Amino acid sequence: MSEILSLNNVTFSYTPEEQDSRNAVENVSFAVEEGEWIAVVGHNGSGKSTIAKLMNGLLFPQKGDVRILREQLSEENLWESRSLMGMVFQNPDNQFVGATVQDDVAFALENNGVPFEEMVQRVHAALEQVKMSHFLDHEPHHLSGGQKQRVAIAGALALKPKLLILDEATSMLDPQGRAEVLQTVQTLRAETGLTVLSITHDLEEAMLADRVLFMNDGKKFAEGTPAEIFALGDKLVEFGLDLPFALKLSKLLQKEGVPLMGQHMTEEELVNDLWTSNFNK
Repeated sequence: MSEILSLNNVTFSYTPEEQDSRNAVENVSFAVEEGEWIAVVGHNGSGKSTIAKLMNGLLFPQKGDVRILREQLSEENLWESRSLMGMVFQNPDNQFVGATVQDDVAFALENNGVPFEEMVQRVHAALEQVKMSHFLDHEPHHLSGGQKQRVAIAGALALKPKLLILDEATSMLDPQGRAEVLQTVQTLRAETGLTVLSITHDLEEAMLADRVLFMNDGKKFAEGTPAEIFALGDKLVEFGLDLPFALKLSKLLQKEGVPLMGQHMTEEELVNDLWTSNFNK
């Protein structure tokens, strides 16, 4: 695997000139390898949003550096580096600029000078990837929240990015819309090897990642697989995160004396364990 993005001992403060200023991000390091899905989790104020701004050059660190394809991000290569990243933001209604779905997906391509014939091909291919090709001529404001975010993902994919960044992209969606978006990303990864970085406070979304970075008070508190991070249990709750439903139910059942093989991160794992335990009786 090759390195797509890295933060190396990055520190950033919004008020660096003040002696007692608090660092929004302090000495944070991590790398994203090609094909990985990395989730950055933490409560509000943990440093997640600042990390997103540092990654796309809206902010530059006072210490350390950000690297895209191992090249340090700077004002000189900012636009070139941004072209390697596709971003999907929190509010789908704030992302649309086109009168129709295909106009919106084509907008960034047109701004980048992509020839018309290639632009048409990319628009159709990207919408097909997110299962929205039947909505080419629909007006975006008539779509559901989940459909809007899928179109936003198509707009990012059309640019052929090295990295797709989801910045709280499911936080304003209802359960169905959230499921649509996450299923779309999972399918894209399986079919294309897409590299994903999701910034979220939702631990159920983080379960889908290969690796999770747990932020607290601007620092990287822990890093590991979802299972390793969820093993922190009550520490996550203490820092303002809500455990996945299946994990909480596993804990409650075991507390009540129900025999289980372990604690479970998904409902499917829990049901299978309950079924096996009862069947063996």
